[in-house]
Amino acid sequence: MPRQTRHDRQHSLDQALALFWRKGYHAASLKDLEGALDMRPGSIYASFGSKERLFGEVLARYGRQGLVELERTLAANPSPLGGLADYLRALGGLRDTPRPCHACLLVKTLLELGAQDANARLAQELLDGMEARFTEAFAAAREAGELVEQGTDDASARQPARLARRYQAMVMGLRAHAERPISAEALHELADDLADDLLALCARRH
Repeated sequence: MPRQTRHDRQHSLDQALALFWRKGYHAASLKDLEGALDMRPGSIYASFGSKERLFGEVLARYGRQGLVELERTLAANPSPLGGLADYLRALGGLRDTPRPCHACLLVKTLLELGAQDANARLAQELLDGMEARFTEAFAAAREAGELVEQGTDDASARQPARLARRYQAMVMGLRAHAERPISAEALHELADDLADDLLALCARRH
């Protein structure tokens, strides 16, 4: 029985995630949550405490899922830089299957709630965590000799932390662009172009 309860809770979080991702925090009403979770208001509050706390759990779940996807992609390529390029290319498939939204839920939360909100701060922490993982991947690429050597004129532009910020902007921009009424093919082409740009930017010069 405890195992089934955990499974049901995760399912409820997934349903809430889809709702919040599609409508946003404020637009998702208690009535919407009742329908999405198939729970009465009392059961929702008993399980999650409040709408705000439920949203916090949803953000944490979304962040974990995103990190799992990133790690899986990086692990599948022996080249750290190749893995980062693969991750961009994979995002080109955002419009291949239906989903509640294409833009990043964490970014949407920051834009909607503002920096002082507790859940917006959580969203920022999760984004910081992803950027830190990008930095680690670029550092691994440097160790593998995949980045420009130190001492060249533009070496500072290829420092892992700086590259990670630029890379995260690519990811955010690609996901936001996917919200526009463009074709799946066009999005794949854009993702491929960004991946090629990344490889060209980081190419080791001789």
